[in-house]
Amino acid sequence: MTMVCYGCKMKAYQVHEYNENARFVAAEIERPKLKPGHVLIEVKATSLNPVDHKILVEEMPINPTLPAILHMDVAGVVSAVADDVSGFSVGDEVYGCAGGIQGAEGKIEGALADYMLADAQLIAHKPKSLGLVEAAALPLVGITAWEALHDRVELQKGESILIHAATGGVGHIAIQLAKQIGAKVATTVSGEEKAEIAKGLGADEIINYREESVPDYVQRLTAGKGFDVVFDTVGGPNLDKSLEAAKVWGQVVSIIGRNQHDLSPMHVKGLSLHLVFMLLQMLTGINRSHHQYILSELAKLVDEGNVKPLIHEQRFAFSEANEAHALFASNKHLGKIVLVNE
Repeated sequence: MTMVCYGCKMKAYQVHEYNENARFVAAEIERPKLKPGHVLIEVKATSLNPVDHKILVEEMPINPTLPAILHMDVAGVVSAVADDVSGFSVGDEVYGCAGGIQGAEGKIEGALADYMLADAQLIAHKPKSLGLVEAAALPLVGITAWEALHDRVELQKGESILIHAATGGVGHIAIQLAKQIGAKVATTVSGEEKAEIAKGLGADEIINYREESVPDYVQRLTAGKGFDVVFDTVGGPNLDKSLEAAKVWGQVVSIIGRNQHDLSPMHVKGLSLHLVFMLLQMLTGINRSHHQYILSELAKLVDEGNVKPLIHEQRFAFSEANEAHALFASNKHLGKIVLVNE
């Protein structure tokens, strides 16, 4: 264990309420104290995921008690290591999705601070070919896409897959993972700019969902049979479209299941439906080391040139967290929004 400055202060950006008017406020608080099974990370960057914004603007069971430090994704440098932790040393550059929620052990503070205490099972050494800022864009979306394609539907080489929302956080990683597996990838976009990005990510077929109906693109791309696998990263009515686009005895996997749906289309095709909730390891404490495994495998794929993050061109400082969330809410960004601890 490395000597830690107990009682020393750090800057953090806290929230004191959860609603549409909630704001991040700078505060000077004590650094987290190292505890067994954990490492202390000097935070260099984080990214903004949809769930981070949902936590900010509405009350949910996973919201950490107030005041709270939000943001789940973290990239930084290991500052201290508990005696019972192996595989990490002071100075290691790491990344992971490790806080910003109310978890199995109570409140797990997030990454919008100078230091973050992280369960060592939830982090991994970052890709060598990426800087810390770029690495911060990957953990939550990378783990989600991996769990969907590898753990749930067990996507196979040669299978056809439809991935909704090509340039979304999860969608753009899923395209690359599916291509690395050897699947034939179709994806949906809303316009030409996103279509070009999707092609660059490796998608074989592009669908402009504003111009082509589900029956039309199912006929065009699968001769009317449907896709082996459909990955819904959007939720709501899009899950119904996903059921429509899947083949008989096909598989549908979704990351958003909070709506009500008529499952009769699923029944008449004998479909399998999988739901992915990647926060379960943090929320329950069960099988957390699997996230470390995924992050380690993802880092290999990045360093081999098979996966790259899509990042919005404008970077934000931690002190601009409110502006970053405003941009996210406007839906005028393209790629992951990252924030840098300056």
